[in-house]
Amino acid sequence: MSSVVFRRFGEEMVSIVGKRVEIETSEGRKYQGNLRGIDERLDLILDDVFGAGENVFKVVINGNFVKEIRLVEQPFNLKALSERLNRVFPGLIKVREDIAAIIVMDKIKVTEHGVVEGGGLAADRVRAVYNEFIKEK
Repeated sequence: MSSVVFRRFGEEMVSIVGKRVEIETSEGRKYQGNLRGIDERLDLILDDVFGAGENVFKVVINGNFVKEIRLVEQPFNLKALSERLNRVFPGLIKVREDIAAIIVMDKIKVTEHGVVEGGGLAADRVRAVYNEFIKEK
């Protein structure tokens, strides 16, 4: 297979780290928790785990037994936020899906957690648009 396919798969997997997932094993067990780590063999680390008849703080699941991984929380909609920001800053928005961020005016970085880089009046305006977007969702 092409290296582009493998890279894209890796990017997708990294994008769900930190999110709430449900794991089904080949033995039929289901676990739901926050995905804290994953490697190329699909070995997983979950915390705040509920499943298989018990509540545990953390579990490591061998990738050989992973049948399915389901994202159970809605991912952050970067595209919708970028469209809203583009109304305020026309032509000055770049969506960087590879780092899950929006770059405004080549100096302000916005992620699902808000404005993480940049300052000044423009950053304050971006923060206001972000807060309004979150409030509506």
